[in-house]
Amino acid sequence: MFRVSCIQLCSSDNVTYNLKRTTSLILKAIKQRTDFILTPEVSSKISLDKKKLLKSATSMDKDLYLKGIKLLAKKYKKWILVGSLIIKVKKNKLVNRSILISPSGKIKCYYDKIHMYDAKLNSKEKYFESRLFKSGNKVKTTNLPWGKLGLSICYDLRFPHMYKKMSKLGVIFISVPSAFTETTGKKHWHTLLKARAIENFSYVFAPGQGGKHCNGRKTYGHSLIVSPDGEILKELGKKEGVITTTINPNLVKKLRKNIPSVKYF
Repeated sequence: MFRVSCIQLCSSDNVTYNLKRTTSLILKAIKQRTDFILTPEVSSKISLDKKKLLKSATSMDKDLYLKGIKLLAKKYKKWILVGSLIIKVKKNKLVNRSILISPSGKIKCYYDKIHMYDAKLNSKEKYFESRLFKSGNKVKTTNLPWGKLGLSICYDLRFPHMYKKMSKLGVIFISVPSAFTETTGKKHWHTLLKARAIENFSYVFAPGQGGKHCNGRKTYGHSLIVSPDGEILKELGKKEGVITTTINPNLVKKLRKNIPSVKYF
């Protein structure tokens, strides 16, 4: 048994401010006796302007937000998943990277978002992430003290084969840090997260961005923690905040034994 927390933010384009807000919510989660904390996609800066991002983004070693979170992880001896940061890997190359930090303050592993959100929702709302980011090419899993975690980011949620591959690799927890649009969130967010949980009999941890951001973008919020049989254990609304609950990894084993569908993936 362990405690997990999902943090919900309404990130701006100011890294220092976003780090301050994140720190405040991490401390709140720690007061709730948590063991593992997750933040949303693009926690440190939300922007779709590639020129500005190329100018401000750095390597992981130099990233101000990441340094701050690593210090918190080490000070309070907590596992923290930074849902994602925009990291510069080459002069003109950016990636959308999810980063897991151990209680020693070290990077345990990281995952670069594979599926780019290229979508035309209507005449006014369009997204072309492939113009901003270099796509990752590897599914990433890692061991936590309580079982194996599979890492994903936002739009990956719509690609079930990715999670089936994780299940084959022994994953029992799935992270889905997101900045889901308000438009699609209302229609698909809850259904997709519950589906991924049920079809893989895995816990799903989905911290989200929520609210109207400085660039006018609206994100759906509704951060969720979902059980492996599709029950919503905790949920937030639209405002910044934190949800925390107790996780029983043995439930995954029980469900997979009762309905052994996962082995057929």
